[in-house]
Amino acid sequence: MGPFFSALRARARIGRLALASAVVALIAASWPLPAGAQGTAPGQAQPPKRNAQQAEPYVILRADEVTFEEKTGIATATGNVEIAQGDRMLRADKIVYVRQTDTFKATGNVAVVEPNGDVIFGENGEFTNRFKDGFINGFSMLFADNSRLAAAGARRVGGVVTSLGKGVFSPCELCKEDPSRAPLWRVRAVRVVHDNVRKEVEYKDAYLEMFGVPVLYLPYFSHADPSVKRRTGFLIPSYSSSSEFGSSFQVPYFWAIDPSEDITLTPNIYSGQAPMLAAEYRKRFVHGEIQVEGSYTRPERDTGADRETRGHLFVEGRHDIDPMWRAKYQLQQTSDDTYMRRYKFDEPDNQTLTSSFNLEGFKGHNYAQVSGYHFKGLRATDVDGEIPFVIPFAEYHFVSHPSAKGAYLTADASLLTVQRAEGTDSRRVSIKGGWHLPYTAPSGEVYELSANMQGDLYWFNDSEVEGESFDGTKGRIFPQIMAKWRYPFVRKEKNGRQLIEPVVAVVLAPNGGNPKQIPNEDSQDVEFDDTNIFSASRFTGVDRVDGGQRVVAGLNWGLYGDKGGAIEAFIGQSYRLSSRSAFPSGSGLTDHASDVVGRLRVSPGDYLDLLYRFRMDTDNWESRRRELKLVAGPSWLKANVDYFFVRDETGTGEFGNREEVSLRLDAALTKYWSANARIREDLTGTGTISEGLGFTYQDECFIFDISFERTFTEDRDLRPEDTIFFKLIFKHLGEIKATS
Repeated sequence: MGPFFSALRARARIGRLALASAVVALIAASWPLPAGAQGTAPGQAQPPKRNAQQAEPYVILRADEVTFEEKTGIATATGNVEIAQGDRMLRADKIVYVRQTDTFKATGNVAVVEPNGDVIFGENGEFTNRFKDGFINGFSMLFADNSRLAAAGARRVGGVVTSLGKGVFSPCELCKEDPSRAPLWRVRAVRVVHDNVRKEVEYKDAYLEMFGVPVLYLPYFSHADPSVKRRTGFLIPSYSSSSEFGSSFQVPYFWAIDPSEDITLTPNIYSGQAPMLAAEYRKRFVHGEIQVEGSYTRPERDTGADRETRGHLFVEGRHDIDPMWRAKYQLQQTSDDTYMRRYKFDEPDNQTLTSSFNLEGFKGHNYAQVSGYHFKGLRATDVDGEIPFVIPFAEYHFVSHPSAKGAYLTADASLLTVQRAEGTDSRRVSIKGGWHLPYTAPSGEVYELSANMQGDLYWFNDSEVEGESFDGTKGRIFPQIMAKWRYPFVRKEKNGRQLIEPVVAVVLAPNGGNPKQIPNEDSQDVEFDDTNIFSASRFTGVDRVDGGQRVVAGLNWGLYGDKGGAIEAFIGQSYRLSSRSAFPSGSGLTDHASDVVGRLRVSPGDYLDLLYRFRMDTDNWESRRRELKLVAGPSWLKANVDYFFVRDETGTGEFGNREEVSLRLDAALTKYWSANARIREDLTGTGTISEGLGFTYQDECFIFDISFERTFTEDRDLRPEDTIFFKLIFKHLGEIKATS
């Protein structure tokens, strides 16, 4: 103590900059000096030595003026005073230290900065124990996320527990014009306790106020403080009502097992049905993750087929075995086809459930994978016995490094086994090798030359074609050469650039190559469009090859602005010399001259983004396929249009004529209020599929959402339904949901 107080006395008035650079052990009565710095009388036992980890951190004092009264042991610092030790700091206009009571008295703009970023403010206060104990008058606390806790006074114990009398908590920002005005919502209580170790805020005799008006009284409740991201406990319950289930009540319980693992249990109580229990389990590993979802119920009244239980189980996982190998798997099972939609789960696909495993490896330009698949159809027309079970499906892909002239090699190999309870069983081995040479001429012309050789061997049972069944083996060798040329012409315009690029490709291969005995497992879905017109094969898989000789021509055009924005267009057509075609009727590739395909993209700025794609029959110029995606309007008023049309004979013809449009309008009514309206329409004659209207209020601390939705879908035990959804989200407190 002596040396420090002597320095203070000698410098009764010291400038702030000079003292700011001094690192001192501030008042040893409050902070003991490290071992070795403390003096001992002759013959007195030496104090125990303290290692570097035990030594107290140094204290930094900054102030405009510092005075010390040696007789009274009172040190006074005034003017922008800062006292810091470690990660905790005390600031005030004036701080008085009383050595006898080891007390700091702070007045004027008091602020304590906590290690976690929280800041405590006050008019005046008194502290001991390195600012961990004490009281503050005019208390307010600003959490790291800008939430606020305030009271007339507060007391702290151990730097952990802060007790407030007549406290108020709110995450809402105060009105800039009138800070005394009540925020949108706040919690006011007779007593508030904040525990910085348990990260909990507790209230006794509390009121929830909206715009300063009490709307709910609770004798006691608590919530995690703003620094907590997840914690064990009950989540906000929700209520819903429908003609199918009657009134329902959900009370989720969240169990944070550890920082990397949790479970959520959600009992669903229905007045018109038996209860249903849903659960979700999540676990993260150092090199992977797993997620399990499931539910279970025993219906009392079921409009579908008689069944004792209904439920589902979904499992999804990923594990990085090492930097090269990764494993993935998923299990999707339900008790029946309509369960997920009936109980309003967010199923990944309402047509098919897929269970699979996959092991894949990456190394340089090499890729390998082995996988297996099991499918379950959810449509009324699906026959379970005819749905394939695939195991194994293995692939290997290789791309070599380019040579000095740019040429490179490719290799592809696959092994596939498909089994069914009813229908065709097949096994396939396929190997394909290729040589490729891209070249850009000095004149700007771009060439691509490639040569491929594919070999396939099949074993099959009950392969039925045109009423005839085949068993046995079949192989084929299929070579193919393709040359592609394009010549981009670019012209500078006044405010941008214009591009015109003709593209031509020639493909040479033997006619045929698709014996009827070979089963078609992976090439049934043919979608001929602008994205694959220049592909070597327009089929989606390996079982069918794109044989014969053909010429493909297309034209790209684009206009690009210097300040962004673009208009692009493409049109193209393919011409086949051979009269034989392996493509299904309606695919657009059965005649010598294919359908014309194209696209138009218009995106001149931030207010319009349009994409139109089409396929037209050249015999009568009728449309075979149309797609339109449109986003238009400023940020405060956005219109979205999705339109789709496909002729019934396209591809396999399984789904019939399809023409559908979806419209959505989003409007920002004010800074906080927004609205949306949506409708989905089947234009083939079915009529409206669904429609909805919603309003949302959202600010930094509160979300209010109300929406109405009407669905017209009917499928077995699914019926048309009207739903009103109501949701309130209070930041840090949770959300309140109701559906009817």
